[in-house]
Amino acid sequence: MKNIAIFVSGSGTNCENIIRYANENKVNFRCALVVSNKAEALALERAERLGVPTAVMPKADLNDEVKMMALMREYEIDFIVLAGFLPLVPNFLIDAYPMKIVNIHPSLLPKFGGKGMWGHHVHEAVKAAGETETGITIHYVTPVCDGGDIIEQYRVALSPDDTPETIADKVHVLEMEYYPKVLERIIS
Repeated sequence: MKNIAIFVSGSGTNCENIIRYANENKVNFRCALVVSNKAEALALERAERLGVPTAVMPKADLNDEVKMMALMREYEIDFIVLAGFLPLVPNFLIDAYPMKIVNIHPSLLPKFGGKGMWGHHVHEAVKAAGETETGITIHYVTPVCDGGDIIEQYRVALSPDDTPETIADKVHVLEMEYYPKVLERIIS
């Protein structure tokens, strides 16, 4: 059984989905810790309701190798899952967890990735570009933002009538369905 830490910055729907998936299925991982860079992140409340310990690590603490590595050791973390985590992961964590940090991005990378491309910014760019499809990309984390090896991509068709909000809804359906299943496969 592998211990995962889920890193989040916001509401935590993907985080909650992963925790529930792990609790309700015979999987090879358990959610041992949820880490957020924001004390007000709703994801922390979601995790606590589901009995998962949480930690708030503002940017200074996130970038403090001694503090972060102590936290990872305390919870015996084997794998890190990013679920709406906005800061760049510090290089020392990437070095400590090679090919063991995974992110989900709300587009078909390499399109609409990189610095500043998260959440609604991505969906607005997809709409503005007149794309006929979009999707999600699950990839390994490297020091290059959204530049790690792609593990899986899932697609959804778009119509000219789609708005950034309906695009977000379509992408969210893919996230909920596929992220936990891909995690289960790669963590084994």
